[in-house]
Amino acid sequence: MPNYEESYVGRMRSLIGQEKLIVVATRAVICDPQGRILFVRRKDNERWVMPSGALETTETLMEGMKREVKEETGLDVLRAIPMAIYTYPDSVTAYGDPYYQISLQFLVEEWTGTLLNETDETTQARFFEVDLPPENCAAHYQEVLRDLRQYQGQFLLR
Repeated sequence: MPNYEESYVGRMRSLIGQEKLIVVATRAVICDPQGRILFVRRKDNERWVMPSGALETTETLMEGMKREVKEETGLDVLRAIPMAIYTYPDSVTAYGDPYYQISLQFLVEEWTGTLLNETDETTQARFFEVDLPPENCAAHYQEVLRDLRQYQGQFLLR
């Protein structure tokens, strides 16, 4: 993975400055055998999030999701299905940069590996009950958790 300045988002940000950028991202719902949901704590803003991140121009959505999960957790995704698309037109990064986020949420059905508690991007990784997410959780994850509790296998467009 390139550093931020070399990433697609970093390169675009250097060209357009503070203009709003459209960012396509992926997120992963990863459950443990007890049905708890994996969250990681980001280094840049200390918020708890599901493994997630922006696509690079060379990746498919599935490849981007698998890369982000590996980078942030050490886990390898073996099988996942698209669950929903969420749009957030008024997003702002931890650095104050405006962007419009389009995020494909995957439901990871099978994974392998040893969960890393800390990575280059995260300071902690933990599984939480669906009804008891971490306190410092990004607000849009409440919507994802609500949708997950009601999910019947039909793709959601939010």
